[in-house]
Amino acid sequence: MKLPLLLLLLLLGTVAAFHLGNDAPYPDSQESQADLSQDLEGSGEQEGEAVLTEEAIQSEGEQVKASSLKDAFEDKKAMESDPGALDKNLQCPRAEDTVEIRGGPGCKTCQYVLVRTVLTFADAQNTCRRCYRGNLVSIHNISINIYVQTLARLLHVWIGGAIGGWCSGFHWTDGSAVNFRYWAHNHGHGHCVSLWRGGHWQQSGCGTHLPFICSY
Repeated sequence: MKLPLLLLLLLLGTVAAFHLGNDAPYPDSQESQADLSQDLEGSGEQEGEAVLTEEAIQSEGEQVKASSLKDAFEDKKAMESDPGALDKNLQCPRAEDTVEIRGGPGCKTCQYVLVRTVLTFADAQNTCRRCYRGNLVSIHNISINIYVQTLARLLHVWIGGAIGGWCSGFHWTDGSAVNFRYWAHNHGHGHCVSLWRGGHWQQSGCGTHLPFICSY
């Protein structure tokens, strides 16, 4: 009787051990799988954020590039257009928006007009031609530069200088000789020339809207 009883006890112990082994947690238990799932989700979110960051940087770069291309296109369009072309939609400035002066250094018959209406370089030049039968002012010595600066009355204005376009290099829109320059130390970028408050010249984008001075 002792031998069958011993065998029965051994059999019960083996069965119990088998059940305990099945119930014991594995490394791939539900808890571990949940942690792994969270890690994978977190990794996916980080990858998504990285992609979004790259897209944002690329988008910002494209916007800057597009803006630069737009400025270059406007400058090219303004400079390559026929300087004698007149826009029929342009209206002559009102008298209250202008200041006219007769005579100037070395030229008693010269006439100048400051137009406070802000226009692009091309529209300013066309206005000088259409309304005053002249051009944006050309400057040939320091005396005229000071005179024009005084007329500008601390405004930042277009003058008739241009770079490139239908005429290579720096030139005046009236076709006169280039015999004087008065650039600012940092004279900027752009293909059209403006006169700053201090009297020095600055390269500006031709699509910029500024007051201007005509001579005729």
